[in-house]
Amino acid sequence: MSPLSPLRTAPRAALWLAAACLTLLMLAAPARAETEITEVTSPGGLTAWLVEEPSIPFLALEIRFKGGASLDAPGKRGAINLMTGLLEEGAGGRDARAFNEAREDLAASFGFRAYDDSLAISAKMLTENRAEALALLRDALIDPRFDQDAIDRVRAQVMANIRSDARDPDAIASATFNRLAFGDHPYATDRTGTAETVAALTREDLLAAKDRVMARDRIYISAVGDVTAEELGPLLDDLLGDLPATGAPLPGPAPINLTGGTTVVDFATPQSVVLFGHEGMTRDDPDFFAAYLLNTILGGSGFNARLMTEVREKRGLTYGVYAYLVPKDHAALYLGSVSSANDRVAEAIEVIRDVWADTAQNGVTAEELTAAKTYLTGAYPLRFDGNGPIADILVGMQMDDLPIDYAATRNARVNAVTLEEVNRIAARLLRPEALHFVVVGQPDGLM
Repeated sequence: MSPLSPLRTAPRAALWLAAACLTLLMLAAPARAETEITEVTSPGGLTAWLVEEPSIPFLALEIRFKGGASLDAPGKRGAINLMTGLLEEGAGGRDARAFNEAREDLAASFGFRAYDDSLAISAKMLTENRAEALALLRDALIDPRFDQDAIDRVRAQVMANIRSDARDPDAIASATFNRLAFGDHPYATDRTGTAETVAALTREDLLAAKDRVMARDRIYISAVGDVTAEELGPLLDDLLGDLPATGAPLPGPAPINLTGGTTVVDFATPQSVVLFGHEGMTRDDPDFFAAYLLNTILGGSGFNARLMTEVREKRGLTYGVYAYLVPKDHAALYLGSVSSANDRVAEAIEVIRDVWADTAQNGVTAEELTAAKTYLTGAYPLRFDGNGPIADILVGMQMDDLPIDYAATRNARVNAVTLEEVNRIAARLLRPEALHFVVVGQPDGLM
């Protein structure tokens, strides 16, 4: 179900049983990072990565369209997000209620979500209902209705989210940071749009938005479960073959306009919310694994990270502080976040800068690197805990242009990174003088 969709009436008892069975099937696949992946090309030219699992009568299908909400037309910000929320609100000959009743009768699960760089579709279904479930999904992708009553209902939900974000300090911090960083690029504004742009969207705008993003020239597909390579190709052509051949051009690179400093947004709250960062590293950089390990040590491993040790454990300035690499398609950022009492947030920011500078200058230790490798290599296989998560990983690998053997070789790549490489990247990547802090609150000493 789309996160924008209204609550449905409870399914009948038989459907509760079917849903329970489906959940068991989703969880039944063993955790495994080393799994056989086959590249399948359909008769119509669509490419997918497939993991066959015939022992469970269940199929997980993941579809991504590159571009996502960044393909909104000028003046139509929020159109792709709203359109995505309407894909299950009626299709073909079924209105919203009939469509969702049909999906429930089939014990199928569909999910639709717009992101900055992709539009994601997740589908899960039992083998015995596969043909009917895929026909229903095809209607949603090829022939959505966009009835006016559904548009009005989902639009109201989006508007409520926009109003809520206007009062949420975390959302305010993110919106402020993006506006400062990205200038006129789509990344500078939230993909949900503004109250003004969303209110003005028409059915024709939504139809145009669909064709801008849902096209065959930007599609990535993975399938995991009870389907063979011979079955998958024609299945995909039936499902997706009638989409437009090409969509809107992808936006160009996003500028990163941030310089070091602090921006305070006055907001009445006893605790300030802080988002900080500077330019990061692209996913295709040959040193990305070294940067990933560096971030694990600096801010990505919870209570064992340097930032958490210095800001929380030693000084009690926060409940949590984190750092994370954000390699978007058109810009790469290195971000972090922290919350602290108004009378202590200035000290928290000073400590973060000091830790950033010390790590850039002095690097990390061999013991820290060993612990980070153990943490990352141990956690990775746990992500492969069912057909759905595996399908999601596979489609993400394709979008990042990773090799088909990446899942099997990823931990070896992590372990191959040397201390010298991590410390070289620390000096290159970490720029304490370039850190920009967006503070939402009423911080003492920063106003």
